Amino acid sequence: MTMLTGGCQCGAIRFACDGGKVSSVSVCHCRMCQKALGNYFAPFVAFEAGGVTWTRGHRKLYRSSNHVSRAFCAACGTPLTYEADGFEPSIAAGAFDSPAALPPTVQYGVEAELSFMADLPALKRVRTDEGFEGAEFLNDVISNQHPDHDTPVWPAPKG
Repeated sequence: MTMLTGGCQCGAIRFACDGGKVSSVSVCHCRMCQKALGNYFAPFVAFEAGGVTWTRGHRKLYRSSNHVSRAFCAACGTPLTYEADGFEPSIAAGAFDSPAALPPTVQYGVEAELSFMADLPALKRVRTDEGFEGAEFLNDVISNQHPDHDTPVWPAPKG
């Protein structure tokens, strides 16, 4: 069994998922998903029953419709789930420690896809370590982000 782990940005919430119970990896373009993730689209990993275990913390739920709740971390605001009534939570793909292992295979809500999405591959590409004009602060950033692996406690003890 392959375990897929992840969590929120601050590390207050962590999860482990059974990789053998992945039912789909999708991108949703619907307006509700755009707003829920604050993004142009929402990538989610859906699981069969029993595929998701919460290993640290408690997610905060927002009832986004009469059939769906969305979970997020109350401490850092990271969007975490799409939870349709009666189904296992679908986890936001970017919250996994290794999101590259979960390529999407289907797109939903395409009627709301933003027209410029097809042009993204043509945009100029800049690496973070190349810097951004006027963003000299990137040279000495100290991240408070939880690392992409499980830790016994977080934040890490000082010293």
